[in-house]
Amino acid sequence: MKMGRKTTAFLLGVLIVLMLPACSATTEKRYEASFLELFDTASVIVGYAKSEDEFAKYSQKVYDELEVYNKLFDIYNDYDGINNIKTINDNAGIKAVKVDKKIIDLLSFSREMYEETDGKVNIAFGAVLSLWHDHRTAGLDDPEKATLPAYEELEARNQHIDIEHMVIDEEASTVYLQDPEMSLDVGAIAKGYAVEKVAQFIQKEGLKDGMVSVGGNVKTFGNKYDEKGKKVPWTVGIQNPDLSSDQKSLYNLGLSGYSLVTSGVYERYYTVDGKQYHHIIDPETLMPAEYFLSVSIICEDSGMADALSTAVFNIPYEEGSKMVEGLDGVETLWVFSDHTMKYSSGFEKWCNYDKEK
Repeated sequence: MKMGRKTTAFLLGVLIVLMLPACSATTEKRYEASFLELFDTASVIVGYAKSEDEFAKYSQKVYDELEVYNKLFDIYNDYDGINNIKTINDNAGIKAVKVDKKIIDLLSFSREMYEETDGKVNIAFGAVLSLWHDHRTAGLDDPEKATLPAYEELEARNQHIDIEHMVIDEEASTVYLQDPEMSLDVGAIAKGYAVEKVAQFIQKEGLKDGMVSVGGNVKTFGNKYDEKGKKVPWTVGIQNPDLSSDQKSLYNLGLSGYSLVTSGVYERYYTVDGKQYHHIIDPETLMPAEYFLSVSIICEDSGMADALSTAVFNIPYEEGSKMVEGLDGVETLWVFSDHTMKYSSGFEKWCNYDKEK
């Protein structure tokens, strides 16, 4: 199979999973490609194509497009010739930064999600999140010396999270942070948003039936095919937050044109004095949220699902339930600390596959 140099470096596998007839007279096969080093996680694309070479072209395009978003949305690294989110943060209180329209669109969408969630998802929360990130990184590097951020410092940084100080000039394509102490962190939205945009892009490129996943942010489009060549929804599992359990998925969902995003305590954490501290920080307490083990969101837009999974994770069940029940086409599964579960009123319609035993 022919692959470009970049794909060769990062492609872990392009596999024929199973040969199935397409809806037309031609025969297509199901392929899967996976790669690393984008968004600091694993990415997977699954789809149907007439040949390995055809699918390799699709997977290369997905990789290339994800790489663009990865560099633009990065808050930690600089790239030659690119103004990204880090560039905006580095110039807080100094000057407006001219950026790619993809960044303008992300930040505008993030502001919409801030309003939609009553501030429970705030990309201007970076000053607080960066302090937690530094302590978590140090704690993982040297577990015996792991520490928590001082609450006084968290409170001080929390004075610099006003999203109204993020000034977007769409005509000039610039972003300016008025507060020199503030910073943007798009981690609660960026992966899901990128997955949504890339899925839209690859469909326009000709891939009609597929699934894109970046770090568990899943977007489905079209259908998969059963052994008789019949169109059926894609099967997507909701991960069990108890990683030691033999039951890896809590539910298997049948999705077509919809997204699934889960936020959970098992994703990134470190340990201090025997207690685990995960990376999802409650904007009210400035500490890791303790309401749930995980929250899963189903809706059409992967960016919205990503934002909502964080927002709902950070609020009590009653408040979160009221939020999602007020949104059209959004369903939720909550997993509580005692491993009990609740779900929204329309969740069961997606569970047309047996729950794993």
